[in-house]
Amino acid sequence: MNDNKIIRVTGLKKHYFGGKVKALDGIDLDIERGEVVVIIGPSGSGKSTLLRSLNLLELPTAGQIFFNGTDITDKKVNINSHRQKMGMVFQHFNLFNNMNILKNMTIAPVQLLKRTKAEAEEKALQLLKKVGLEDRANAYPSQLSGGQKQRVAIVRALCMEPQVMLFDEPTSALDPEMVGEVLDVMKSLARDGMTMAVVTHEMGFAREVADRVIFMDEGRIIETGTPEEIFTTPQSPRLQDFLSKVL
Repeated sequence: MNDNKIIRVTGLKKHYFGGKVKALDGIDLDIERGEVVVIIGPSGSGKSTLLRSLNLLELPTAGQIFFNGTDITDKKVNINSHRQKMGMVFQHFNLFNNMNILKNMTIAPVQLLKRTKAEAEEKALQLLKKVGLEDRANAYPSQLSGGQKQRVAIVRALCMEPQVMLFDEPTSALDPEMVGEVLDVMKSLARDGMTMAVVTHEMGFAREVADRVIFMDEGRIIETGTPEEIFTTPQSPRLQDFLSKVL
């Protein structure tokens, strides 16, 4: 396996109801280190199922997923040790409401990475500063706006020093005026060379930040290419139709 490929997906299928519903219907995908891959497509096309399969939050019906050369679909693999290297950011922020922001960010590094409290807090404060929230370290999630919570969710994932960041529609639950502040954080991560797989409806972000855009429909990858190829010269009628509705 090419060492530069951090994730390799082969023949991935996810079926429900005994195969009547094919959420994923034979996906092959490679993601290289430092690459930003943005996955677009209509609702129900399998985008989030694919993303959530990459760290086995969805268990595939068939196929293999390699992460750093290890087949993580193998039952003998300790999936939790691999999940620690994959940061995940969801639509909803999943912060612990009974803990302040600093505690939200340090609990996993202390428990799982065996960082000291001081080390974890230093790292957390550096990251909060990076996203303009260092003054909110002692605030509670209920005291933050949606955009602030999502920025915290991103840097909380970064506290675990992941090799890959997975984003599942990270702006879809936000008020429109808060979307930009979250996308700015993601753009800065991309500039810093973080490997990212992003499911999003934000076509402007896909066009500006992606190295590669993947268009999915009905559980399959229909077309893949650079942002220029996908948005300017789409080949498949299905992609042309989709873009005519969203651009």
